[in-house]
Amino acid sequence: MTKWAFSVWAVGTATAMWASVAASSQPQFDLEWVHASQGRNTVQVPNDASGTRFSLDALSGSGPIDAPRLQVSWRSGEKQEWRLLAAPLSLSGSNVTLAPIQFQGQRFATGVVSTRYQFNSWRATWRYRWIDRADLIVKVGATAKIRDASIRLRSSSLEASKDDTGFVPLLHVAFERPLSANWRLEADVDALAGGPGYAVDAGLRVARALSSNWSVHAGARYLDGGADNDEVYAFADFTSVTLGVSWRPR
Repeated sequence: MTKWAFSVWAVGTATAMWASVAASSQPQFDLEWVHASQGRNTVQVPNDASGTRFSLDALSGSGPIDAPRLQVSWRSGEKQEWRLLAAPLSLSGSNVTLAPIQFQGQRFATGVVSTRYQFNSWRATWRYRWIDRADLIVKVGATAKIRDASIRLRSSSLEASKDDTGFVPLLHVAFERPLSANWRLEADVDALAGGPGYAVDAGLRVARALSSNWSVHAGARYLDGGADNDEVYAFADFTSVTLGVSWRPR
């Protein structure tokens, strides 16, 4: 998908869904701070003999990095829900490579190489309240994700980058379980495996109600995935701690 096509899709989808949000009596706004550490980040571009497979995390470092995560969700009827999610993520760093790197048609010699890794995620989710009881809520559905990814290498004399903007369909599961009058346990997963790659974004958090409108939450999140095709081999994972606040107008 080109960036122009992505822009058209994003504006159209956001406009239609925002109209639905405005018509909803109980939208929920969720702002989260993500403190992420990078595990592996293995890259090869192109994914053939002309590219070098190397550890991007060895050049950029493991972090930690801070990123926002904004979510708007609302019910549509008694059993259905919609969700919009914006989850930008980027990491920059530099280090000395001890071996030459062939990347995107350029040869980076041994020495200091600077990197920038971007993995922005924009998602729209439809989900159904499969179990809807006072003691347990389970939601199942599907997520349409736009992946806006980029890898850039730069040395004193060279610069090369690989952009990858595309559509990724994911399965979605979420649950909520009260722990007491003011505390509850929440979890969500967007994931799918098969074909040239896989993607997993899973979170678990504990939330405390401050009033009928406001709640705060803390938890952990795990992001893992990548692609293995003719153009690129790229797999990375991030482990995060999260803090956030939710507001649901009554």
